[in-house]
Order: sequence, then C-alpha cells, then structure tokens
Amino acid sequence: MKRADVELLFTPEALALLDSLPPYSAKDNVVQSVGRLRERGISEDMTRVVLKQRRLRAQAVPKFGEFAARMFFTDDGLQQATRLSVSAHHAARFRALGGVRVADLGCGIGGDALALAGLGVDVTAIDRDEATAAIAEYNLAPFDNARAEVADAESVDLTRFDALWFDPARRTASKVRIDPSEWSPSLEWVFDVASRIPSGIKLSPAVPHELIPNEVEAQWVDDRGDTVECVVWTGSLARPNVARSALILGDDTAELTAPAPDSELTVGPIGAYVYDPSGAVIRAELLGALADRIGAHGIAPTIAYLSSDAHTETPFAQAFRVVDVLALDQRTIAAYCRDHSIGTLEIKKRGVDIDPAQFRTKLKLSGKNSATLIATRAGDGRVAIVCERVR
Repeated sequence: MKRADVELLFTPEALALLDSLPPYSAKDNVVQSVGRLRERGISEDMTRVVLKQRRLRAQAVPKFGEFAARMFFTDDGLQQATRLSVSAHHAARFRALGGVRVADLGCGIGGDALALAGLGVDVTAIDRDEATAAIAEYNLAPFDNARAEVADAESVDLTRFDALWFDPARRTASKVRIDPSEWSPSLEWVFDVASRIPSGIKLSPAVPHELIPNEVEAQWVDDRGDTVECVVWTGSLARPNVARSALILGDDTAELTAPAPDSELTVGPIGAYVYDPSGAVIRAELLGALADRIGAHGIAPTIAYLSSDAHTETPFAQAFRVVDVLALDQRTIAAYCRDHSIGTLEIKKRGVDIDPAQFRTKLKLSGKNSATLIATRAGDGRVAIVCERVR
C-alpha cells in the first residue's frame, strides 16, 4: 500500500466513513457502492481506500475473527498473515520463556505480534516498509506492551531482544522467490542469527528438508485440515528430544513428535481400513511414527496411505472403511458405480496420474448413493479403493 493511501486511511474522516458503512458482502455491486459515496461528495481516493478496507476486513474474518473489524490490512499482508488460531500457539512458546522481549522481524500487518501482545509478551514489530509498519502500529495500538518500528531486519540491533520471530518475505510484486538467498532477510542470515538467539522461523510447509539445520525443532502445523506452515524453533524455544513435530489444530489439539524423522514403513496388503494422514504428518516425515501408533502399514513404497484390519481412531489421519478394491480402469469403475447406483463420488488420488474432475465426468454417474474412491498404487499395480469415510 502506498504511503499516501495509509495517511488518508488514518484521517478521522476515513475512520468515521469506514465505521458508517454497512458490512461488506461478496454480492455487493462495486460500481453502485462507489457511486453512492461519490454522490455524497466523497473523493475518489477516499472512496477507493475505504471500500478496499471494508472488503479486506470481511475477508480477514476467517483468520482474525472479531479482531478483523478494527484492524487495517493490505492485500499481500492479509494473504501472508498467520491465522490467529495458529499464531496463538507461537505466542504461547514465547510466553513460556517468561518475561522476554521479542522482535517480530518482517512483521507485515502485525498478526503474529498481535498474538504475542495478547498473551502479555513484550513485542516490537519491525518491517522495512513504512506503510506496512504504520498499519502494524495501528493494529497493535490497544496493547501497551507492543509497538512497531520501520527498519530492515538485518540492520536492527538485536541485543535489545531476548527472542526473535521471523517470517522471511518470499514474494515480490510479481513472483515467489524460490532461492532462499533472495528472501528478505535471507534464510542463511536468519539461521545464523537463530543459532545464537532463541527464535521461531515461519516457513512454507513445502520447505525442502535439506534446508533445515540440525539441532533444531521443525514443526509442521495443520489447522482445520489445511497444512499451513513449518516453524523452525531454535535455542530455548525448541523442546528437548523433539526434532520433528506434526501439530493438529481444530476442535481438539493433538501433536505427534519424534526425536528424528521417522518415515520408514512396512508394506502390506490393503486391509479393512485405509488411512489418509494429515499433510503435517507427511511433511514432517512421521508416517512411520503414525503407523506404529495405530498399528498400520503402508500399501506401496513411497505412497502415503496406511492400512490395517482394525480401526483405530486418530486425529492424525482420516480413516476410510474399505468396501471394494477394483482395478484402476475407467470402464470397470463406471460399471461398478452404475451397478451400485453411485451418483456422488469423491475421488482422492496419490501416486497416479489422473485428473479427478475429468475422471469423474467420464464415469457418467447417476444414482442416489455416494462413495469415496481412492485412486493409488498398491502392491505392484494401480488400484481404485471404493470406501466410505469413518465419521
């Protein structure tokens, strides 16, 4: 966001106008909304920035809940912000250290700093973009233990702080930067600093494992079915004897940990149940640990489905009861669906090259029944597992 837009947004006129508008709806006619404000004599720039904030606040509700109604956002800042349900778990680690001063380096709109401040942690949110830092300052205004600064992370005097939170910028206006040396700050610099000061480092859940240093804790987080991040914890923020973790958030919280990656599986036949592990378990390389916990085995080398003859309830995987196992052949599956009046078919796949949407269309489904089809490899071939979810 441009500095001029932020300055305009912070004026009493803009704040009053934003508060006076009805809630945003995706069904709103943008042209009509603009027209109504222009008819009231609202300037073009004021209209643009206020309507944009109204839209962003509505879009922010899934991440920030009721806090979104009093926050300001940028498009990129909202897209990259951590969900409040997730950042609360980050903040709890820092709070457990007791009385620490934390720097949120690359704070964006201040989402993680907001969670830290809310748990009573003294936090300084730092961003090199002046407009973004101003928005973070506004969002943190209710907290006496939080403030924002404009600075480049690599130029900050880190001796002021006891612990650090990093969210390296991996995007420019036009692309995602793949090379970690091009991130801001660079991952090499971040890991060097984190080796000396207790730190939490937010990374993509798809981060290559070879980038993760030894002697750290790497935690993959799944929030209500979405694998949202990998956090590398160092120093006193890392837990003893935990190198890999899969944290599952939702109605209940569960965690699977191990002192080292554990993805080795015994391969066996498809049993009465098939398990689809959460993305956090797969990314954390903990399939072996999960299989041991639920008494299951793999169904093919390098395929992340597990199976067993007895059902074990687990928060780390979705279980399916196996109804039939077919050859992965379109005609065979179409005939089966026709014979069993299957008109609604959920298709999951792993390790096979099919497009579920196109494949479903070709089956020409009709009927009152529903099922799940898992297209994958098992043993030495490709199979279609007809099954139903265990609720």
